[in-house]
Amino acid sequence: MRCPFCDEQDTKVIDSRLAGDGDQVRRRRECLSCAERFTTFESAELSLPRVVKRDGRREPFNDAKLRGGLLHAFEKRSVETDDIEALANRVKRRMLGAGEREVASRLLGEWVMEELRGLDQVAYVRFASVYRSFEDVQAFREIIEGLERELTPEMQKSQIPLLNDDTLD
Repeated sequence: MRCPFCDEQDTKVIDSRLAGDGDQVRRRRECLSCAERFTTFESAELSLPRVVKRDGRREPFNDAKLRGGLLHAFEKRSVETDDIEALANRVKRRMLGAGEREVASRLLGEWVMEELRGLDQVAYVRFASVYRSFEDVQAFREIIEGLERELTPEMQKSQIPLLNDDTLD
C-alpha cells in the first residue's frame, strides 16, 4: 500500500479489525519511510447482477442510485446513517444471494420496500409513491391501509415516531 504522505510503497499493518457489518476490514498502517500512520478499508469486490429496467434496458447495478433513493425516502427522518447503510447492504446481499446474472428493477424495488416497511413507515410510503408512480390520493390510501394491516406489533414498536416528543413542547 502506497503512503499517502510521502508516496513510498513500503508500509506495515499495525492493527486490523472488522468494520461496518463485518463486510469490511479496517487497517491501521504505518509508513516505513516517513513513519506517518493512516487508515485503509478493504472490502470484497463483488460482481452484482445487472438490473433489467421496465422498458427492457439493462444496466449495471448502481449503488449510488440505491443510496440516493434511500436518502430521499429518509429525508428529514431521524434514522441513523448506519441503519440506512445496513439496509442497502441487506438488499445487495439479497441480490447476490439470488444467484442470477440479472435482476428485474421491479424485484429490486420490492426488496427495498420490504426493508423499509420494517424500519420506517414514512420512508416506506415515500419510496412507494415514487417507485409505484402514484397518480392520485387513492393510491396513497391503499398503500397506507395495506401497511397498517401488515405491520406486526413488534414492527410497530420499532417504528420511528412521526413527531419527536420534544417537538410537541
